[in-house]
Amino acid sequence: MKRYFFCLFFMGSLFGRISGQTTVQLLPTEKPVEISKHIYGHFAEHLGRCVYDGFYVGEDNKIIPHTNGVRNDVIAALKELHIPNLRWPGGCFADTYHWKDGIGPKANRPAIVNNWWGGVTEDNSFGTHDFLDMCELLGTEPYLAGNVGSGEVQELADWVQYVNFEGKSPMSDLRRENGRDKPWNVKFWGVGNEAWGCGGNMTAEYYTDIYRKYATFMADWTNTGGLYRIASGANSADYHWTETLMKQLPKHLVKGIALHHYSVIDWKQKGPSITYSDEQYFQTMKSAWFMNELVEKHSAIMDKYDPKKEVALVVDEWGGWYEVEPNTNPGFLYQQNTMRDAMIAGLTLNIFNNHADRIKMANLAQTINVLQAVILTKEDKMLKTPTFHVLEMYKVHQDAQLIPLQIKSADYVLNGEAIPAVSASASRDKHGRTHISLVNIDPKVAQEVTIDLAQQRKLHSARLLTSAKLRDFNDFDAAERIVPTSFKAVKLEKQQMKVKLPPFAVVVLALD
Repeated sequence: MKRYFFCLFFMGSLFGRISGQTTVQLLPTEKPVEISKHIYGHFAEHLGRCVYDGFYVGEDNKIIPHTNGVRNDVIAALKELHIPNLRWPGGCFADTYHWKDGIGPKANRPAIVNNWWGGVTEDNSFGTHDFLDMCELLGTEPYLAGNVGSGEVQELADWVQYVNFEGKSPMSDLRRENGRDKPWNVKFWGVGNEAWGCGGNMTAEYYTDIYRKYATFMADWTNTGGLYRIASGANSADYHWTETLMKQLPKHLVKGIALHHYSVIDWKQKGPSITYSDEQYFQTMKSAWFMNELVEKHSAIMDKYDPKKEVALVVDEWGGWYEVEPNTNPGFLYQQNTMRDAMIAGLTLNIFNNHADRIKMANLAQTINVLQAVILTKEDKMLKTPTFHVLEMYKVHQDAQLIPLQIKSADYVLNGEAIPAVSASASRDKHGRTHISLVNIDPKVAQEVTIDLAQQRKLHSARLLTSAKLRDFNDFDAAERIVPTSFKAVKLEKQQMKVKLPPFAVVVLALD
């Protein structure tokens, strides 16, 4: 992990006690690095109320406005985020999903029992056509997770042909019979999911052989650059997994290696989503910061075998994970979303931005009503969570050029442990505007941040996301308790900017 330095002093502030002097320096760019928009991807698994009752309310619904069964308010909200890709149908569910069960007349589709999540019976009314057509409504690229755990090679090969082949073939003819003439040309494909766990409890060595076999038969006919195949990667700090894949997978068969890491206190004692203690908050932030170490160590392994960085690190599951809300199905993973989640989102996205030379794609888990959702729904109501607002504020970084930073942060200290209080990332968009995103995860102490801009600038805008209390959240009776506001505690002095960053706050600055 990068080393952070700090010095302490005390002074008054409108925002509370100032504890540390944090400095941020914008550095010259030695080699241009683009922050791929696909870092800002999302994840929709058949889990709880994410797909059914989240995205999809059925074509016969007379109460909730929809397009082919997909909620119009959800589509409009996600368009605000400019979501670049959406991963589906899982997750663990993907390796039990047989795509042919979800095509054709809905009345004829067989039901499936979701053994992974809640043991509920699904009618397969939301399948391949429904998902890919929804992606077109969203203006986003689909990311399909293939069944390697319980599916056969032919099944996955047929799926690629069904959605991508324009000519005449058994699968493209079947697609046309089901009402779609032109192919969707899906680029992103996951070859299994969590093969080390729910995807088959495989060893890394065994999975590499399985991957090579499945990837070989996933033929492509339309994408000029070929399919973007993503291998099932490591569980958090399993560096042996990454080493094995990088050593044994041929470059022409793999474009990305996945990584999964959740900000969890303890898998056996995850803690509540709202009434968490100060200690639980600190440990969650410590787990979120661990992402930086994971990215650097996995990237170092990848650099040994791929110094040109042709294979991407794809963090296609990340976010906070707590105990479910009281009196809800434990298999549905429904949790509230407080300012703690905004801290996880801002901190994690800063880490991804700063490692954009290797991280080319990521997926927040999950989009609606599950884990660290950006949207919650209840009957005809919909709300945007604090996490939603962070992603909306950060969308300015999508496809912008990374500006390297040097950060010396004060520490956030609790019970003798210390982690950096401030994280930051910066970029320059195609219009030449510079954006700097700052996060102060300390829940009680504001930060005096000095930013060395290297040249004189003008402040175009400044936005703030915070709330009166750390444990505040948006609910259906107060859907806009937490929303971005204009930020005034910024002072420009020639080539320096002074920012009084409140406790548990996210700030995005725009400079001309």
